Amino acid sequence: MLTDPVLVVNQNYEPLVTTSVKRAIVLVYLGKASLVESRNGHRVRSVSRSVEEPSIVRLELYARVPYRQVMLNRKNVIKRDNGVCQYCGTTHGNMTVDHVIPTVRGGADAWDNLVCACERCNNKKGNRTPDEAGMPLSNRPRKPSHLTFIRQLVRKGDEVWKKYLFVG
Repeated sequence: MLTDPVLVVNQNYEPLVTTSVKRAIVLVYLGKASLVESRNGHRVRSVSRSVEEPSIVRLELYARVPYRQVMLNRKNVIKRDNGVCQYCGTTHGNMTVDHVIPTVRGGADAWDNLVCACERCNNKKGNRTPDEAGMPLSNRPRKPSHLTFIRQLVRKGDEVWKKYLFVG
C-alpha cells in the first residue's frame, strides 16, 4: 500500500525518519535516495512501469541533522509507554498522564516524572507518591530519543528495519 511506512536512513545509514511508500518512490525516482531494502517481492505498478516497493531507502547526500529532542506532551508520554498503564498494566480504557511525584509536592513536568496511567489508577493514586499509595511503577520513566518512536514502528514495518535501528 502506498501509505505503508518506509525507513529513511542518512548516507551513513543513521536512521532519520519514516515516510510513505509513495514519497520514498519519488525520492528514488528523482535520484535523491537509493533503494536499500525492498518488501519481499511486492511491486508498485503504473501503466508503463513496475518498481519494487521500498522498505528502506538511503539518502544520496548526507543530511546534517541537529540534535532532535522529543517534545514533552501527553501524546508522546503515552506513546513512550506504549499506551500501557504503568501501575496496573492495562491497555484498556482512557489513558491519562500521571505525575509520579505530584505537582502539589514539587513534582515537575518532566520525562522522568510523567507516566501513562489509566483513569482508575490515576484517581486511586491521587496526590500521593507510588510508595505511599502502594502502587509500584512497572517501569522507571525516562527521556526517550527520537529513535524510540521509530523503533515502535518495527512491528508495523519490516523485521529488516531492526539491523538499521540497532534493535536486538
